[in-house]
Amino acid sequence: MKKFVVLSGAFLLFYSGLWAQMAFVDTKYILGKMPDYGDSVAKINHQAALWQKEIDDRQAGLDIMTVDFQRDEPMLSDSIKKNRTDAIFDAEKSLHTLQRTRFGYQGDLSKMNDSLLGPLKKRVDDAIQVVATRLGYKVVLDKSEGLTVLYCKPDLDISEEVMKETGIK
Repeated sequence: MKKFVVLSGAFLLFYSGLWAQMAFVDTKYILGKMPDYGDSVAKINHQAALWQKEIDDRQAGLDIMTVDFQRDEPMLSDSIKKNRTDAIFDAEKSLHTLQRTRFGYQGDLSKMNDSLLGPLKKRVDDAIQVVATRLGYKVVLDKSEGLTVLYCKPDLDISEEVMKETGIK
């Protein structure tokens, strides 16, 4: 639906005569050229790997608890069964909480992305606005995400201008 709306808007602009005032930019390309971006992505990936290992270790411990319980269950009294079942339940709950805390919506990974990559993305967005205003474009579309641009004239791509504005190159 989102693509339909964007493409409909693009066609509407084309037919209304504003096409000449439209440009495209590739923010992934621009961000990829920023040294800080690569460093930040590496930090995020490293931390995510550490968090995933922590989760995997807890899952392995939970799996051992479950297997041991299933093996021993016929020989256990009802009270010991209940205690071990409760312990497994608590471990599962703790694991799910940790997964949500680390990787869930507005979790630690999301916050780390926002804090490390947010300022870089804002810098690119600000540069896009400056370049679009300077060159007289009314609409600038990002061809790197979400919008599928099958072809655009090279002179409509202002990625290089935006990179100059951000101080890259």
